[in-house]
Amino acid sequence: MKLVIIFGPHAVGKMTVGQELAKITGLKLFHNHMTIDIVSDLFANMPQERRRLTELFRKEIFETYAKSDEYGMTFTFMWAFDSKDDWDYISGLEKIFQSRGAEVYYVELEADYELRLERNKTENRLLNKPSKRNIKKSEEFFRKLEDRHRLNSFEGEIQQENYIRINNTNINPDIVAEMIKSRFSL
Repeated sequence: MKLVIIFGPHAVGKMTVGQELAKITGLKLFHNHMTIDIVSDLFANMPQERRRLTELFRKEIFETYAKSDEYGMTFTFMWAFDSKDDWDYISGLEKIFQSRGAEVYYVELEADYELRLERNKTENRLLNKPSKRNIKKSEEFFRKLEDRHRLNSFEGEIQQENYIRINNTNINPDIVAEMIKSRFSL
């Protein structure tokens, strides 16, 4: 079993790279909005319940998948490096999979801010992430979290052996996926 965690800031291409990686490796894609968007509208006025349910769904999916005979999963996540909760979340995710003998790989994406603002409006993103379809609201949330959190790591901050950082500002998602596949022999 393999777990690839693709992380980085808003609209950096986590899901799109994950889609390309799925095409060439057999890894199943579980992008973070698959659970976020289930509860977004229904629990719009209950942020704690929305978060609790999102985390509950994910945990059940992770635990069930880690027990399976599947080749592996790619999970996308926006990791706030200044949040202990996010560090703990990733550590817990790693433990779920490693307790079942899985190998865990970390892929950090980074790209220019203005380009990411444009990517925030792409057809693929809007098709797969219903909560992003209100562009004005999505951009406000984008800017708010960018101002509030550090969404890329500092040099040397990620200590895991199976780690790669890719600036995909000028690299197509299929090439990024090939880089990941090659680096980790997926």
